[in-house]
Amino acid sequence: MNIKKSVLFILLILVIDQWSKIYIKTHFVLGESVEVFSWFKILFIENEGAAWGAKLSDVLPISDNIGKLVLTIFRLFAIFGIGYWLFDVIKKKASNTLIWAVSLIFAGALGNILDSVFYGAIFNESYNEVATLFSDEPYGKLFYGKVVDMLYFPMIDSTWPSWMPMVGGQNFRFFEPVFNIADTAISTGVGILLVFNKRAFSKEEPVSKDVESTTENQDSVNE
Repeated sequence: MNIKKSVLFILLILVIDQWSKIYIKTHFVLGESVEVFSWFKILFIENEGAAWGAKLSDVLPISDNIGKLVLTIFRLFAIFGIGYWLFDVIKKKASNTLIWAVSLIFAGALGNILDSVFYGAIFNESYNEVATLFSDEPYGKLFYGKVVDMLYFPMIDSTWPSWMPMVGGQNFRFFEPVFNIADTAISTGVGILLVFNKRAFSKEEPVSKDVESTTENQDSVNE
């Protein structure tokens, strides 16, 4: 896989990710949801922090604004690091599996960093109203944007049996987190690295049985 294919792949993910976020932001009020299936909903929320909504201010004695700025700057450094990793594995002609995985991670990280850097400066608030793109009254400024999430899969929404200790009678929901296309790309890329670790970090892609059989037959003819 060459750098041209990787760039096109990344751009495709970015277009889908940003289009979905802009559409949700300009058509949904914060907290609004639409049921697609009983196990899948479009639910508009905004994430001001890191994964699962965690904030630096929750663990450090700093304000929410400073925590948000630090997180955005950290993401910028991370995206440069991932970009260098991607360029390096392509340059070294690493396995296609590894290049696909790193491309997915890079695309997802870049998708979310665009929200963090620019959305605060181009959108107004979504509380009780549908936001406007390039608003005259943005809700923040550069580096203080919120990440837009909308994919929600409450495949199981039930209650723990009353006889169970500690959790009996409490609501149980799976899958609880709300995420976006960029998050999906990152999770898929990481999943590929974990599941196909040996293939990803091998110097050569495994040859398929059909190709191997064709090669053997050709060798037999030549002999």
